[in-house]
This record gives sequence, C-alpha cells and structure tokens, in this order.
Amino acid sequence: MRDVEVLVKPGCHLCQDALAVTAQVCEEFGLEHRTTDITQDAVLAEQFAEEIPVLRIDGVPRDFWRFDSARLRRLLSEATG
Repeated sequence: MRDVEVLVKPGCHLCQDALAVTAQVCEEFGLEHRTTDITQDAVLAEQFAEEIPVLRIDGVPRDFWRFDSARLRRLLSEATG
C-alpha cells in the first residue's frame, strides 16, 4: 500500500483543486490519501511554504502547485507497478 499525502494550508484555492484530483485518481487505483495542514508543523511550513499544495508519495515530494490527473496516474502507476 502506498502512502499518498497532500500537503495543504487553509485558504489555498489550489489545494482544493489538488485534493479533488488526488481523490479521483486515488479512487481509480483503490488507494486512500491523506491531507496534512502544514500550518500545524513548523518544519513542513518552512520547507514547503512556497510550493503548496505538495503531493508526496511514500514521503517523497512528487508534484506541487497544480496537480494534473494524467501525471498523477503515471506517478501512481510507477509507484504501484
């Protein structure tokens, strides 16, 4: 099972779009995803403040800002294949 995580912060319109894409594609793969609010973690807030939202697969940043469903499918295919 892969750990699919989306780093977000409150009031981020790109985050809402990214979560919708992530939810749709993860459902296609039978995967769950989780959301982490970077404002609750000083290290994450400092590290990713300018790149939100961020997609991490198994803890590795794989995408940021605007998530594309085709790219996410490819990333998850590579991770699960």
